[in-house]
Amino acid sequence: MLKVHQFPCLSDNYGFLLHDPVSGETACIDTPDGEAYLREAKAMGWTITQIWNTHWHPDHAGGNEAIKAATGCTVIAPLVDAEKIPAVDRTVRDGDFVKLGEHSAWVIDVSGHTMGHIAYHLPDSGMAFVGDSVFALGCGRMFEGTAPQFWDSLSRIRRLPSDTTLYCAHEYTQANAKFALHADPENKALKDYAREIDEKRAADKPTVPFPLARELKTNPFLRADDPDMQARWGGDAPHETFATLREAKDNF
Repeated sequence: MLKVHQFPCLSDNYGFLLHDPVSGETACIDTPDGEAYLREAKAMGWTITQIWNTHWHPDHAGGNEAIKAATGCTVIAPLVDAEKIPAVDRTVRDGDFVKLGEHSAWVIDVSGHTMGHIAYHLPDSGMAFVGDSVFALGCGRMFEGTAPQFWDSLSRIRRLPSDTTLYCAHEYTQANAKFALHADPENKALKDYAREIDEKRAADKPTVPFPLARELKTNPFLRADDPDMQARWGGDAPHETFATLREAKDNF
């Protein structure tokens, strides 16, 4: 079975090292802080062989060069964002796959936060690394894409098996919960979730990773096609409701 080592870095990022004990390969999922990744890999006794970038932002690709210089690893990045990402060896797009030992990760287009944002889904392991496309109770800001594009991306995430564990890149959950409760105040499952989040953060515990099944019931951005959400937030189509929610969150 694959092993995931998760650790905090920068101000609110999480770093992830994905390790295959059989082959000995280890992939960095994004590289917010090159020194932190090298330090954590050394502490685990793992050798970094790959980097899987989700998008071009510096808090996701800023450590590529340092890690590649230290390890000689292969850097894999989304095709559309690749010109903005340092030290890329291979580009991938929706429908491609990458391998860690004998384990395959399928590339999913989740653009909207950036034009080339991708996620890596490992169906046999029941996990997906989603970068900034979706967070616990939130989603990334729509810096480069359009609302229909971003809604299509979130719809791809929604179609993953509901027991998939999602690994997002930031500890934003407590702030996201406050907006989610504003957006969907009658949702009992959301109220229960928000209480658990407050308890975890009070104990300095991470809220990442998290199950997709729970997000489908509680994350307002994944529920933009729900009649109650559309009645509350308007829009004749889900992407219009999503756009209204995203703008409201930006100004919340």
